[in-house]
Amino acid sequence: MIKVDNLSHSFYVGKKNNRQEVPVLRDINLEINEGEIVSVVGRSGSGKSTLLNLMSGYIKPTEGDLYIKGERVTDYKESQWADFRAEHLGFIFQSFQLIPSMSAYQNIELPLVMKGVAEKERKQMVDIMLERVGLSDYSDHYPSELSGGQQQRVSVARALIVNPPIILADEPTGSLDQETEKELLDFIQKLNKEENITFVIITHDEEVAEIANRTIRLEDGKLLADREVVGK
Repeated sequence: MIKVDNLSHSFYVGKKNNRQEVPVLRDINLEINEGEIVSVVGRSGSGKSTLLNLMSGYIKPTEGDLYIKGERVTDYKESQWADFRAEHLGFIFQSFQLIPSMSAYQNIELPLVMKGVAEKERKQMVDIMLERVGLSDYSDHYPSELSGGQQQRVSVARALIVNPPIILADEPTGSLDQETEKELLDFIQKLNKEENITFVIITHDEEVAEIANRTIRLEDGKLLADREVVGK
């Protein structure tokens, strides 16, 4: 599903004539199979979020190759990435990334609008999704009128609305209380089991990492360990 081949990435600081290279990821090799839940753990600055940004096409690798669903996406232009993300990837963020001026319904509907789905079909899909995440009674509420758990459910619904085979999650429970965190993790496991959605989850929370089939540990930009969880 996702193949990372000798992937390295550096940032550069300083002026043009005095630029310094800051390596963030170094020679990362890994494969993520269809239907897996994979957690990526490591200390702050280990390269976790950079790896996720590379997988989503928001930054380009300095060296190496990236394949998703059998396609080499390493050299995709932004327009190609935009189309690819809309078709194959869903995103869940710690800070929810909801548009404050839009209702829960409109936030969930937005990816369908961007894909040009007809209004009647959009309404049917969004209504089903609202019911699925338990927010049918909150469709007209704005993010400021929702709890943190409800906002994250809107974020999850928005990620799911286009039926992506892969969901990339960046600290998805970081802003949630313990009870709401458990609800979200249970929902992720249910989606994985029932719909075979592949999840890549960046986390520093060991409880979140425990739901994964595999845990990948990064340290100082290097892949320190790739451990399969026995019994999953």
